[in-house]
Amino acid sequence: MSLGDDHYRPIDEVGVIASVDGKVAVVTGASRGIGLATVVELARSGAAGVTITARKPENLEAALGVLRDADVADDLVMALPARADSEEAAAETATATVDRFGSLDILVNNAGTNPSAGNLMDVDLGALDKTWAVNMRAPLLWVRAAYHTWMGTHGGSVVNVASVAGLRPSPLMGAYNISKAGLIHMTRQLAHELAPGIRVNAVAPAVVRTRLAGMLLENEEMTARMHPLGRVGEPEEVARLIVYLASDAAAWMTGAIVPIDGGVVGAASSGIS
Repeated sequence: MSLGDDHYRPIDEVGVIASVDGKVAVVTGASRGIGLATVVELARSGAAGVTITARKPENLEAALGVLRDADVADDLVMALPARADSEEAAAETATATVDRFGSLDILVNNAGTNPSAGNLMDVDLGALDKTWAVNMRAPLLWVRAAYHTWMGTHGGSVVNVASVAGLRPSPLMGAYNISKAGLIHMTRQLAHELAPGIRVNAVAPAVVRTRLAGMLLENEEMTARMHPLGRVGEPEEVARLIVYLASDAAAWMTGAIVPIDGGVVGAASSGIS
């Protein structure tokens, strides 16, 4: 797992940002990138159990190896293969989590995809449907599963992984941008509907060093210049914000969309180029 460059302080040098002592979490899309980094940070911050999901069992096995290397105890983590856009998988995962760990206090909707690059007039509609199913419909399925299994009675915290792409248009990314814009509005809608017992917030990263960033990292120097802080983000940096929002340290936050973007949104709104 990446620990970054000269500008990035490794996670062990930063310390615990917020405590989630005794809480149990589900993290979707947790086999790599932001999701996997979030599991490490949850464990370091006192979580009593974390269920991780991914579509492919072999990716989960690899993730468990990374977690062992990061000194995350085997009995703290349960790995379950699950398609993010499957209502049945969401319900089964929520039930299995409560059965194994005794609660489901935190849900991190991290799973995402972007197979649909192109202008909206030309993009393949099958790819568009897949993008919207995973990025927009799936988070609702997992919130509903968590709600009906545990949170509806006991409360909890949901953190959705959105994107700065959901805050403004950009070339060739229309289907993805719309899916993240929908997730941003869904976050606010769910925060309104589920208060006061369940808090729902979202993070909105810019380009982070993950596989999903794909072609944007092929010319990292150019991509870095798009960010006022002069570099792309690291998964661990986003993970710390996710855990903060999930924790009681953010107990008076709900419906918040928090950019973590190297200054992209703030610079654009202030006219800085």
